[in-house]
Amino acid sequence: MPTFDVVSEIDLQEVRNAVDQANREAGTRFDFKNTNALVEFSEKELTLSASTEDRLRALYTVLEEKLVKRSVSLKSLDPGRIEEASQGSARQKVALRAGISPELGKQINKLVKELGLKGVSSSIQGDQVRVTGKQRDDLQRAIQALKEADLPAPLQFTNFRD
Repeated sequence: MPTFDVVSEIDLQEVRNAVDQANREAGTRFDFKNTNALVEFSEKELTLSASTEDRLRALYTVLEEKLVKRSVSLKSLDPGRIEEASQGSARQKVALRAGISPELGKQINKLVKELGLKGVSSSIQGDQVRVTGKQRDDLQRAIQALKEADLPAPLQFTNFRD
């Protein structure tokens, strides 16, 4: 019976590369001169810091541009609020969202059921959703419908088996 998995993953190497490019651009651009603009990378979040709030917003825009160029979906970013740091500088934490939450899994299940494809079912398995069907064409229709749906996380379709 054909199956595939719906997952939401982030390529951390691409995120790291985008952070490096954003830092390099912040170091060379004239409007970032003497602002101490910096993006720090850790496994689960990014920390942006700059001397003023408007420079922080500009740095976030630069980071978004670099992520888009590296094919990392902006839906995987969860920006926190801008905080005041020491000496009047500003800081912002941006969480990296990976995996399918239970709420998103329920939304995906609901979408698959609403398609009304005969013999197609889905089930949540941890941080992924497995979709099973009798015919390969039905599963491909389900993939297409999930791609077109405006869901709050980037989706990838893996492990397609006949």
